[in-house]
Amino acid sequence: MIKLDFKHGCIDMSHGSGGRAMAQLIDELFLPLLAGDGLAQGNDGAVLPPVNGRLVMSTDSHVVSPLFFPGGDIGSLAVHGTVNDVAMMGATPLYLSASFILEEGFPLANLRRIVESMARAAREAGVAVVTGDTKVVEQGKGDGVFISTTGVGVVRDGVSLSGDRARPGDCILLSGSIGEHGMAILSQREGLAFDTTIVSDSAALHGLVAAMLDSGADIRVLRDPTRGGLATTLNEIARQSGVGMLLQESAIPVNETVGAACEFLGLDPLYVANEGKLVAVCAATDAERLAAVMRAHPLGASAAIIGEVIEDAHHFVQMATRLGSRRMVDWLSGEQLPRIC
Repeated sequence: MIKLDFKHGCIDMSHGSGGRAMAQLIDELFLPLLAGDGLAQGNDGAVLPPVNGRLVMSTDSHVVSPLFFPGGDIGSLAVHGTVNDVAMMGATPLYLSASFILEEGFPLANLRRIVESMARAAREAGVAVVTGDTKVVEQGKGDGVFISTTGVGVVRDGVSLSGDRARPGDCILLSGSIGEHGMAILSQREGLAFDTTIVSDSAALHGLVAAMLDSGADIRVLRDPTRGGLATTLNEIARQSGVGMLLQESAIPVNETVGAACEFLGLDPLYVANEGKLVAVCAATDAERLAAVMRAHPLGASAAIIGEVIEDAHHFVQMATRLGSRRMVDWLSGEQLPRIC
């Protein structure tokens, strides 16, 4: 059998047929790059070893456009997005499954680049891709490649994080500046050039989460503000917990280039997606200590206390502006930037 041409070849319908061509794609691309005990079993599912503790599972689909962007691509994003969802439950991520929807005609060179990136991100995050699936759709009925990932992790004893645990008096912390991912995608998509390249913040956050949990701080909620950005995430928590929130505009870190780009395009960075930041709600007595622990980690170097949880029967999120007024930070009625994760 002739080996796949990863320089000039493309996906065709036979690669999703379940026959010899699909087996060749798996054997020559996915297995060598994502090799591990789970995939090596060669079965329709992976038998996993027993673990001590409560299991967490999360699933996500990734339809980002463009597929490659400053700071990452759909392959690394698929790992980071699901690893982070597991980590926000206070869990150590262990395993991933990956499902690829490929469009007929998609270049094999690009597919290899994506799988290599996914494999590298998984190794760096310390998680194993243990099972997967590949399907092919006709040309014009997809968009190159879509990836769905499911993650499994284990929660350490004594940890209980949930969006319904925020209480009036708690402090709200943010691990760093907002809006980099969404603006990196938009600038690449629209061919926009700025004085400084905006790079996605896409990263696996479970190391930062582990350091935060090790601090002993009374953490109530962790969330990663992805689609809909910081504003949507805080509205979700406020509704879940039945509380209000008051943010301090001057305390919210925004990269200067991101801020300028948002102003130029008429966007609010509070609603722009992130893929390497987290929001924490913790007891006020532990806020300064937790912030210091976050700043000691590379992914939390710009961490800040950005507001507080307040009593509010309407569950509003408000912001004290730099001008001394207050404004509502409401839900979006639509989506500012579609296809960003």
